[in-house]
Amino acid sequence: MDILRFITAGSVDDGKSTLIGRLLYDSKSIMIDQLEAIEKQTKNRDDGEIDLALLTDGLRAEREQGITIDVAYKYFSTPKRKFIIADAPGHIQYTRNMVTGASNSDLAIILVDARNGVVEQTRRHSIIASLLNIPHVVVAINKMDLVGHSQETYNNIIADYKEVAASLGLKDVIYIPISALNGDNIVDKSENFSWYEGKSLLDILETVELSNDINLTDARFPVQYVIRPQTEELHDYRGYAGKVISGIYKKGDKVLVQPAGLKSTISAIELAGKEVEEAFAPQSVILHLEDDIDISRGDLIVKDDNVPSVENELDVLICWMGSKPLKEGSKYLLQINSRVVKAVVKEIQYKLDVNSLKQEPAPEQAQLNDIIKATIKTASPIPYDSYKKLRVNGGAILIDETSNVTVGACMIQ
Repeated sequence: MDILRFITAGSVDDGKSTLIGRLLYDSKSIMIDQLEAIEKQTKNRDDGEIDLALLTDGLRAEREQGITIDVAYKYFSTPKRKFIIADAPGHIQYTRNMVTGASNSDLAIILVDARNGVVEQTRRHSIIASLLNIPHVVVAINKMDLVGHSQETYNNIIADYKEVAASLGLKDVIYIPISALNGDNIVDKSENFSWYEGKSLLDILETVELSNDINLTDARFPVQYVIRPQTEELHDYRGYAGKVISGIYKKGDKVLVQPAGLKSTISAIELAGKEVEEAFAPQSVILHLEDDIDISRGDLIVKDDNVPSVENELDVLICWMGSKPLKEGSKYLLQINSRVVKAVVKEIQYKLDVNSLKQEPAPEQAQLNDIIKATIKTASPIPYDSYKKLRVNGGAILIDETSNVTVGACMIQ
């Protein structure tokens, strides 16, 4: 059964937590003890209603303020598919949390309050979805019950959002009218929208095509672990364990080990303890090579006829997530897949206005939530693809060397 990772985003009080709560509640994905705990804590118990937002608002500070301030992850499944939900905060100062939640999402649900239409935060979240190359976007127009289920209001919001989607190059955008509070069009189609001919939200999530999102052309295999048992029966065993992040590998393929550029041939592939003829993304396997060459964690095994760029100077878009500002000359660790190298910020080229995508003059330093374009120099060469071409080998993080905290999300250009 495949897994759909999706993120919900929108302005404060657009109803993200209620939407996820309704999705879990109506799809019967809540444990009885969870339900009992929520019934005890619910704020609406005077009228017998359950506050479904409490299912995702996990932090006490959030509950006291009635807001979501961190990304809350939830897991549920239906007979058709498994799901991982990232509930991103709506406040502007927590935009960075959306970046972390969205970085490996297959789909984004962007909530729009039917009373307010497309607002600044809608644009901001849509820009992040486009920067992070999220393949599918669902625009859920919520609180339709508060505008009398008006088709005209719904159509006006779609017209506004289509301009945003076109300017950002968002490809697969689906629109749906909902009421998260009442459960309209969440799990089942609602009779309140006789004019809406599309699917319910859960139906969309269960049927969105994911196989087309996996790149099977550019073969990339970051080595996570070198297996050398050195026992009597496995004296000469040397296997390279990792996950095929894209492409297909077959026994007999000519390969290069980047960044060193060493040549070899795949002699065997192991999957779940058995030898197989081929492996493809996103399988975790062990590769064996004919030649006894020096390979370690972080090296990238690629086919010799399709190689990534190998550089030690990178142009990157950085979403800055650190409390201390980023300055030119600052040193960090840069991690791309399993490869970690020392790096220095050589130059800040410009700052990106997240509301308009306009390039602003380079600031002296990047502050929390800023998105900047910078040049980074690494201590040793990095094999990479551009983020737009291959998300799985074009995304990296910056790590503070002293605290080990992730301070920047990078998209290599």
